[in-house]
Amino acid sequence: MAIAIDGEKRPRLMSFDPGAGRTPMAITLNHTIVPARNKVAAAKFFADIFGLKRGRTDYFSPVRINKSLTLLFSDEDVKFESHHYAFQVSEREFDAILGRVKKAKIAFGSAPWSLEDGKLNDWSGGRGVYFRDPNGHVLELMTVPQ
Repeated sequence: MAIAIDGEKRPRLMSFDPGAGRTPMAITLNHTIVPARNKVAAAKFFADIFGLKRGRTDYFSPVRINKSLTLLFSDEDVKFESHHYAFQVSEREFDAILGRVKKAKIAFGSAPWSLEDGKLNDWSGGRGVYFRDPNGHVLELMTVPQ
């Protein structure tokens, strides 16, 4: 997949399918490592904002997103680039998370290039919002898939 920007600066996925006509594989992302300056503080921030529970910290500080995905926060390398993590959530979850973002006075915006405009987007007929975590990662919420 690649991202294109249309005339309204709305990202849209462009599909490349070298295996067109083949049956898709049943692949599930199980975990990913999220770099942080302080793994415990990063996991706590994420769990608090998203309304989730943290796991026991060992080498990683885990936050279980759902049955199949866990974010493993790591402070092994304190030099890292900003990453983008996008989450499709229900309308109810969107309202709850955005409420916690506002309560924490975290700047938010309608697009990755407008992270602090205080607006939501309505791409694909749903609602979306972007904000940064304390490590500079861009977190995105959407109520319909992009």
